[in-house]
Amino acid sequence: MRQDVRMSEIRLGIVGLGVMGRRTLGVAVDHPDFTVVRASDVTPADPGVPFTTDPQEVVTADDVDAVYIATPPASHSDLAVTALRAGKAVFCEKPLAVSLADAQRMLDAATETGLANAVNFALSDRDAVVHVAGADLGTVRGVDIRVQFLRWPRDFQATATWLARREQGGFVREVLSHFVYLTDRIVGPLAAVETSVDYSDGPDGTGSEVAARGLLRAGDVPVHVSGMSDLAGPERYEWTIWGTRRSYMLRDWAQLYVSEGGPWQPVELSGKHGTEHSRLTLFAEAIRGGKPADLADFAAGYRVQHAIEAFHGLQS
Repeated sequence: MRQDVRMSEIRLGIVGLGVMGRRTLGVAVDHPDFTVVRASDVTPADPGVPFTTDPQEVVTADDVDAVYIATPPASHSDLAVTALRAGKAVFCEKPLAVSLADAQRMLDAATETGLANAVNFALSDRDAVVHVAGADLGTVRGVDIRVQFLRWPRDFQATATWLARREQGGFVREVLSHFVYLTDRIVGPLAAVETSVDYSDGPDGTGSEVAARGLLRAGDVPVHVSGMSDLAGPERYEWTIWGTRRSYMLRDWAQLYVSEGGPWQPVELSGKHGTEHSRLTLFAEAIRGGKPADLADFAAGYRVQHAIEAFHGLQS
């Protein structure tokens, strides 16, 4: 990385132009901290910046200071490790990888190079999360996580066919990981006690899960997980933390409610909502030597991976 990068715009390369890659590209081109200099995808495209179908040309390019990786997760490890070894900071989509071994490689490379590294957990800088993190809950008695989907993948992800397959996809990795990260941040690292998943095509098929249930623990705090897809009902995203002084429920990513023993009451939030723009700002701060508290790093991503892969019985 250039020695003067802390004083200038950061030259960003983007790998993967699916839903998240295109969204982040659109934000980054107008971001004051970044200049998008390269992009790649397996499908030929004209994103308005120099383009290639070979991601190696982005992650090893001399004119790139930092790389944003938005490819399917099985490719994250090789791309991130190569980028870090080439002196690039890395901002990676979640999940970090699809195996603990690959996630460990990424964490090791980040640690050894000392370069800025981040995982794009959408809840990391959300105003509701910052509010809960600073609240007096008393003693935390438990956490409940519930997600459900009319269909999986969701309609806006329909072209990402890998999300429907067990090898890399499923809502446990794609969605539940956000709420595992949130629990890790507020309560502490999680360990699986008991987990199970159901698949529409059976245990020997290739399809992603249609149901997931689990009991995890963050220290002495039990964390109950329930997820379902392909059912008649609305989408549901709900995270509840139960404290002896007050409890909070986060619903549909941004709606926060509090109870001090009575009915749930909405919490008026005045902070920033949290967006790709704000997380890119935090990533730029990390590249310039800061340590932003509201940006997840590879160490956090690895801890999340450890809990998530327990649902699939993948520990290596």
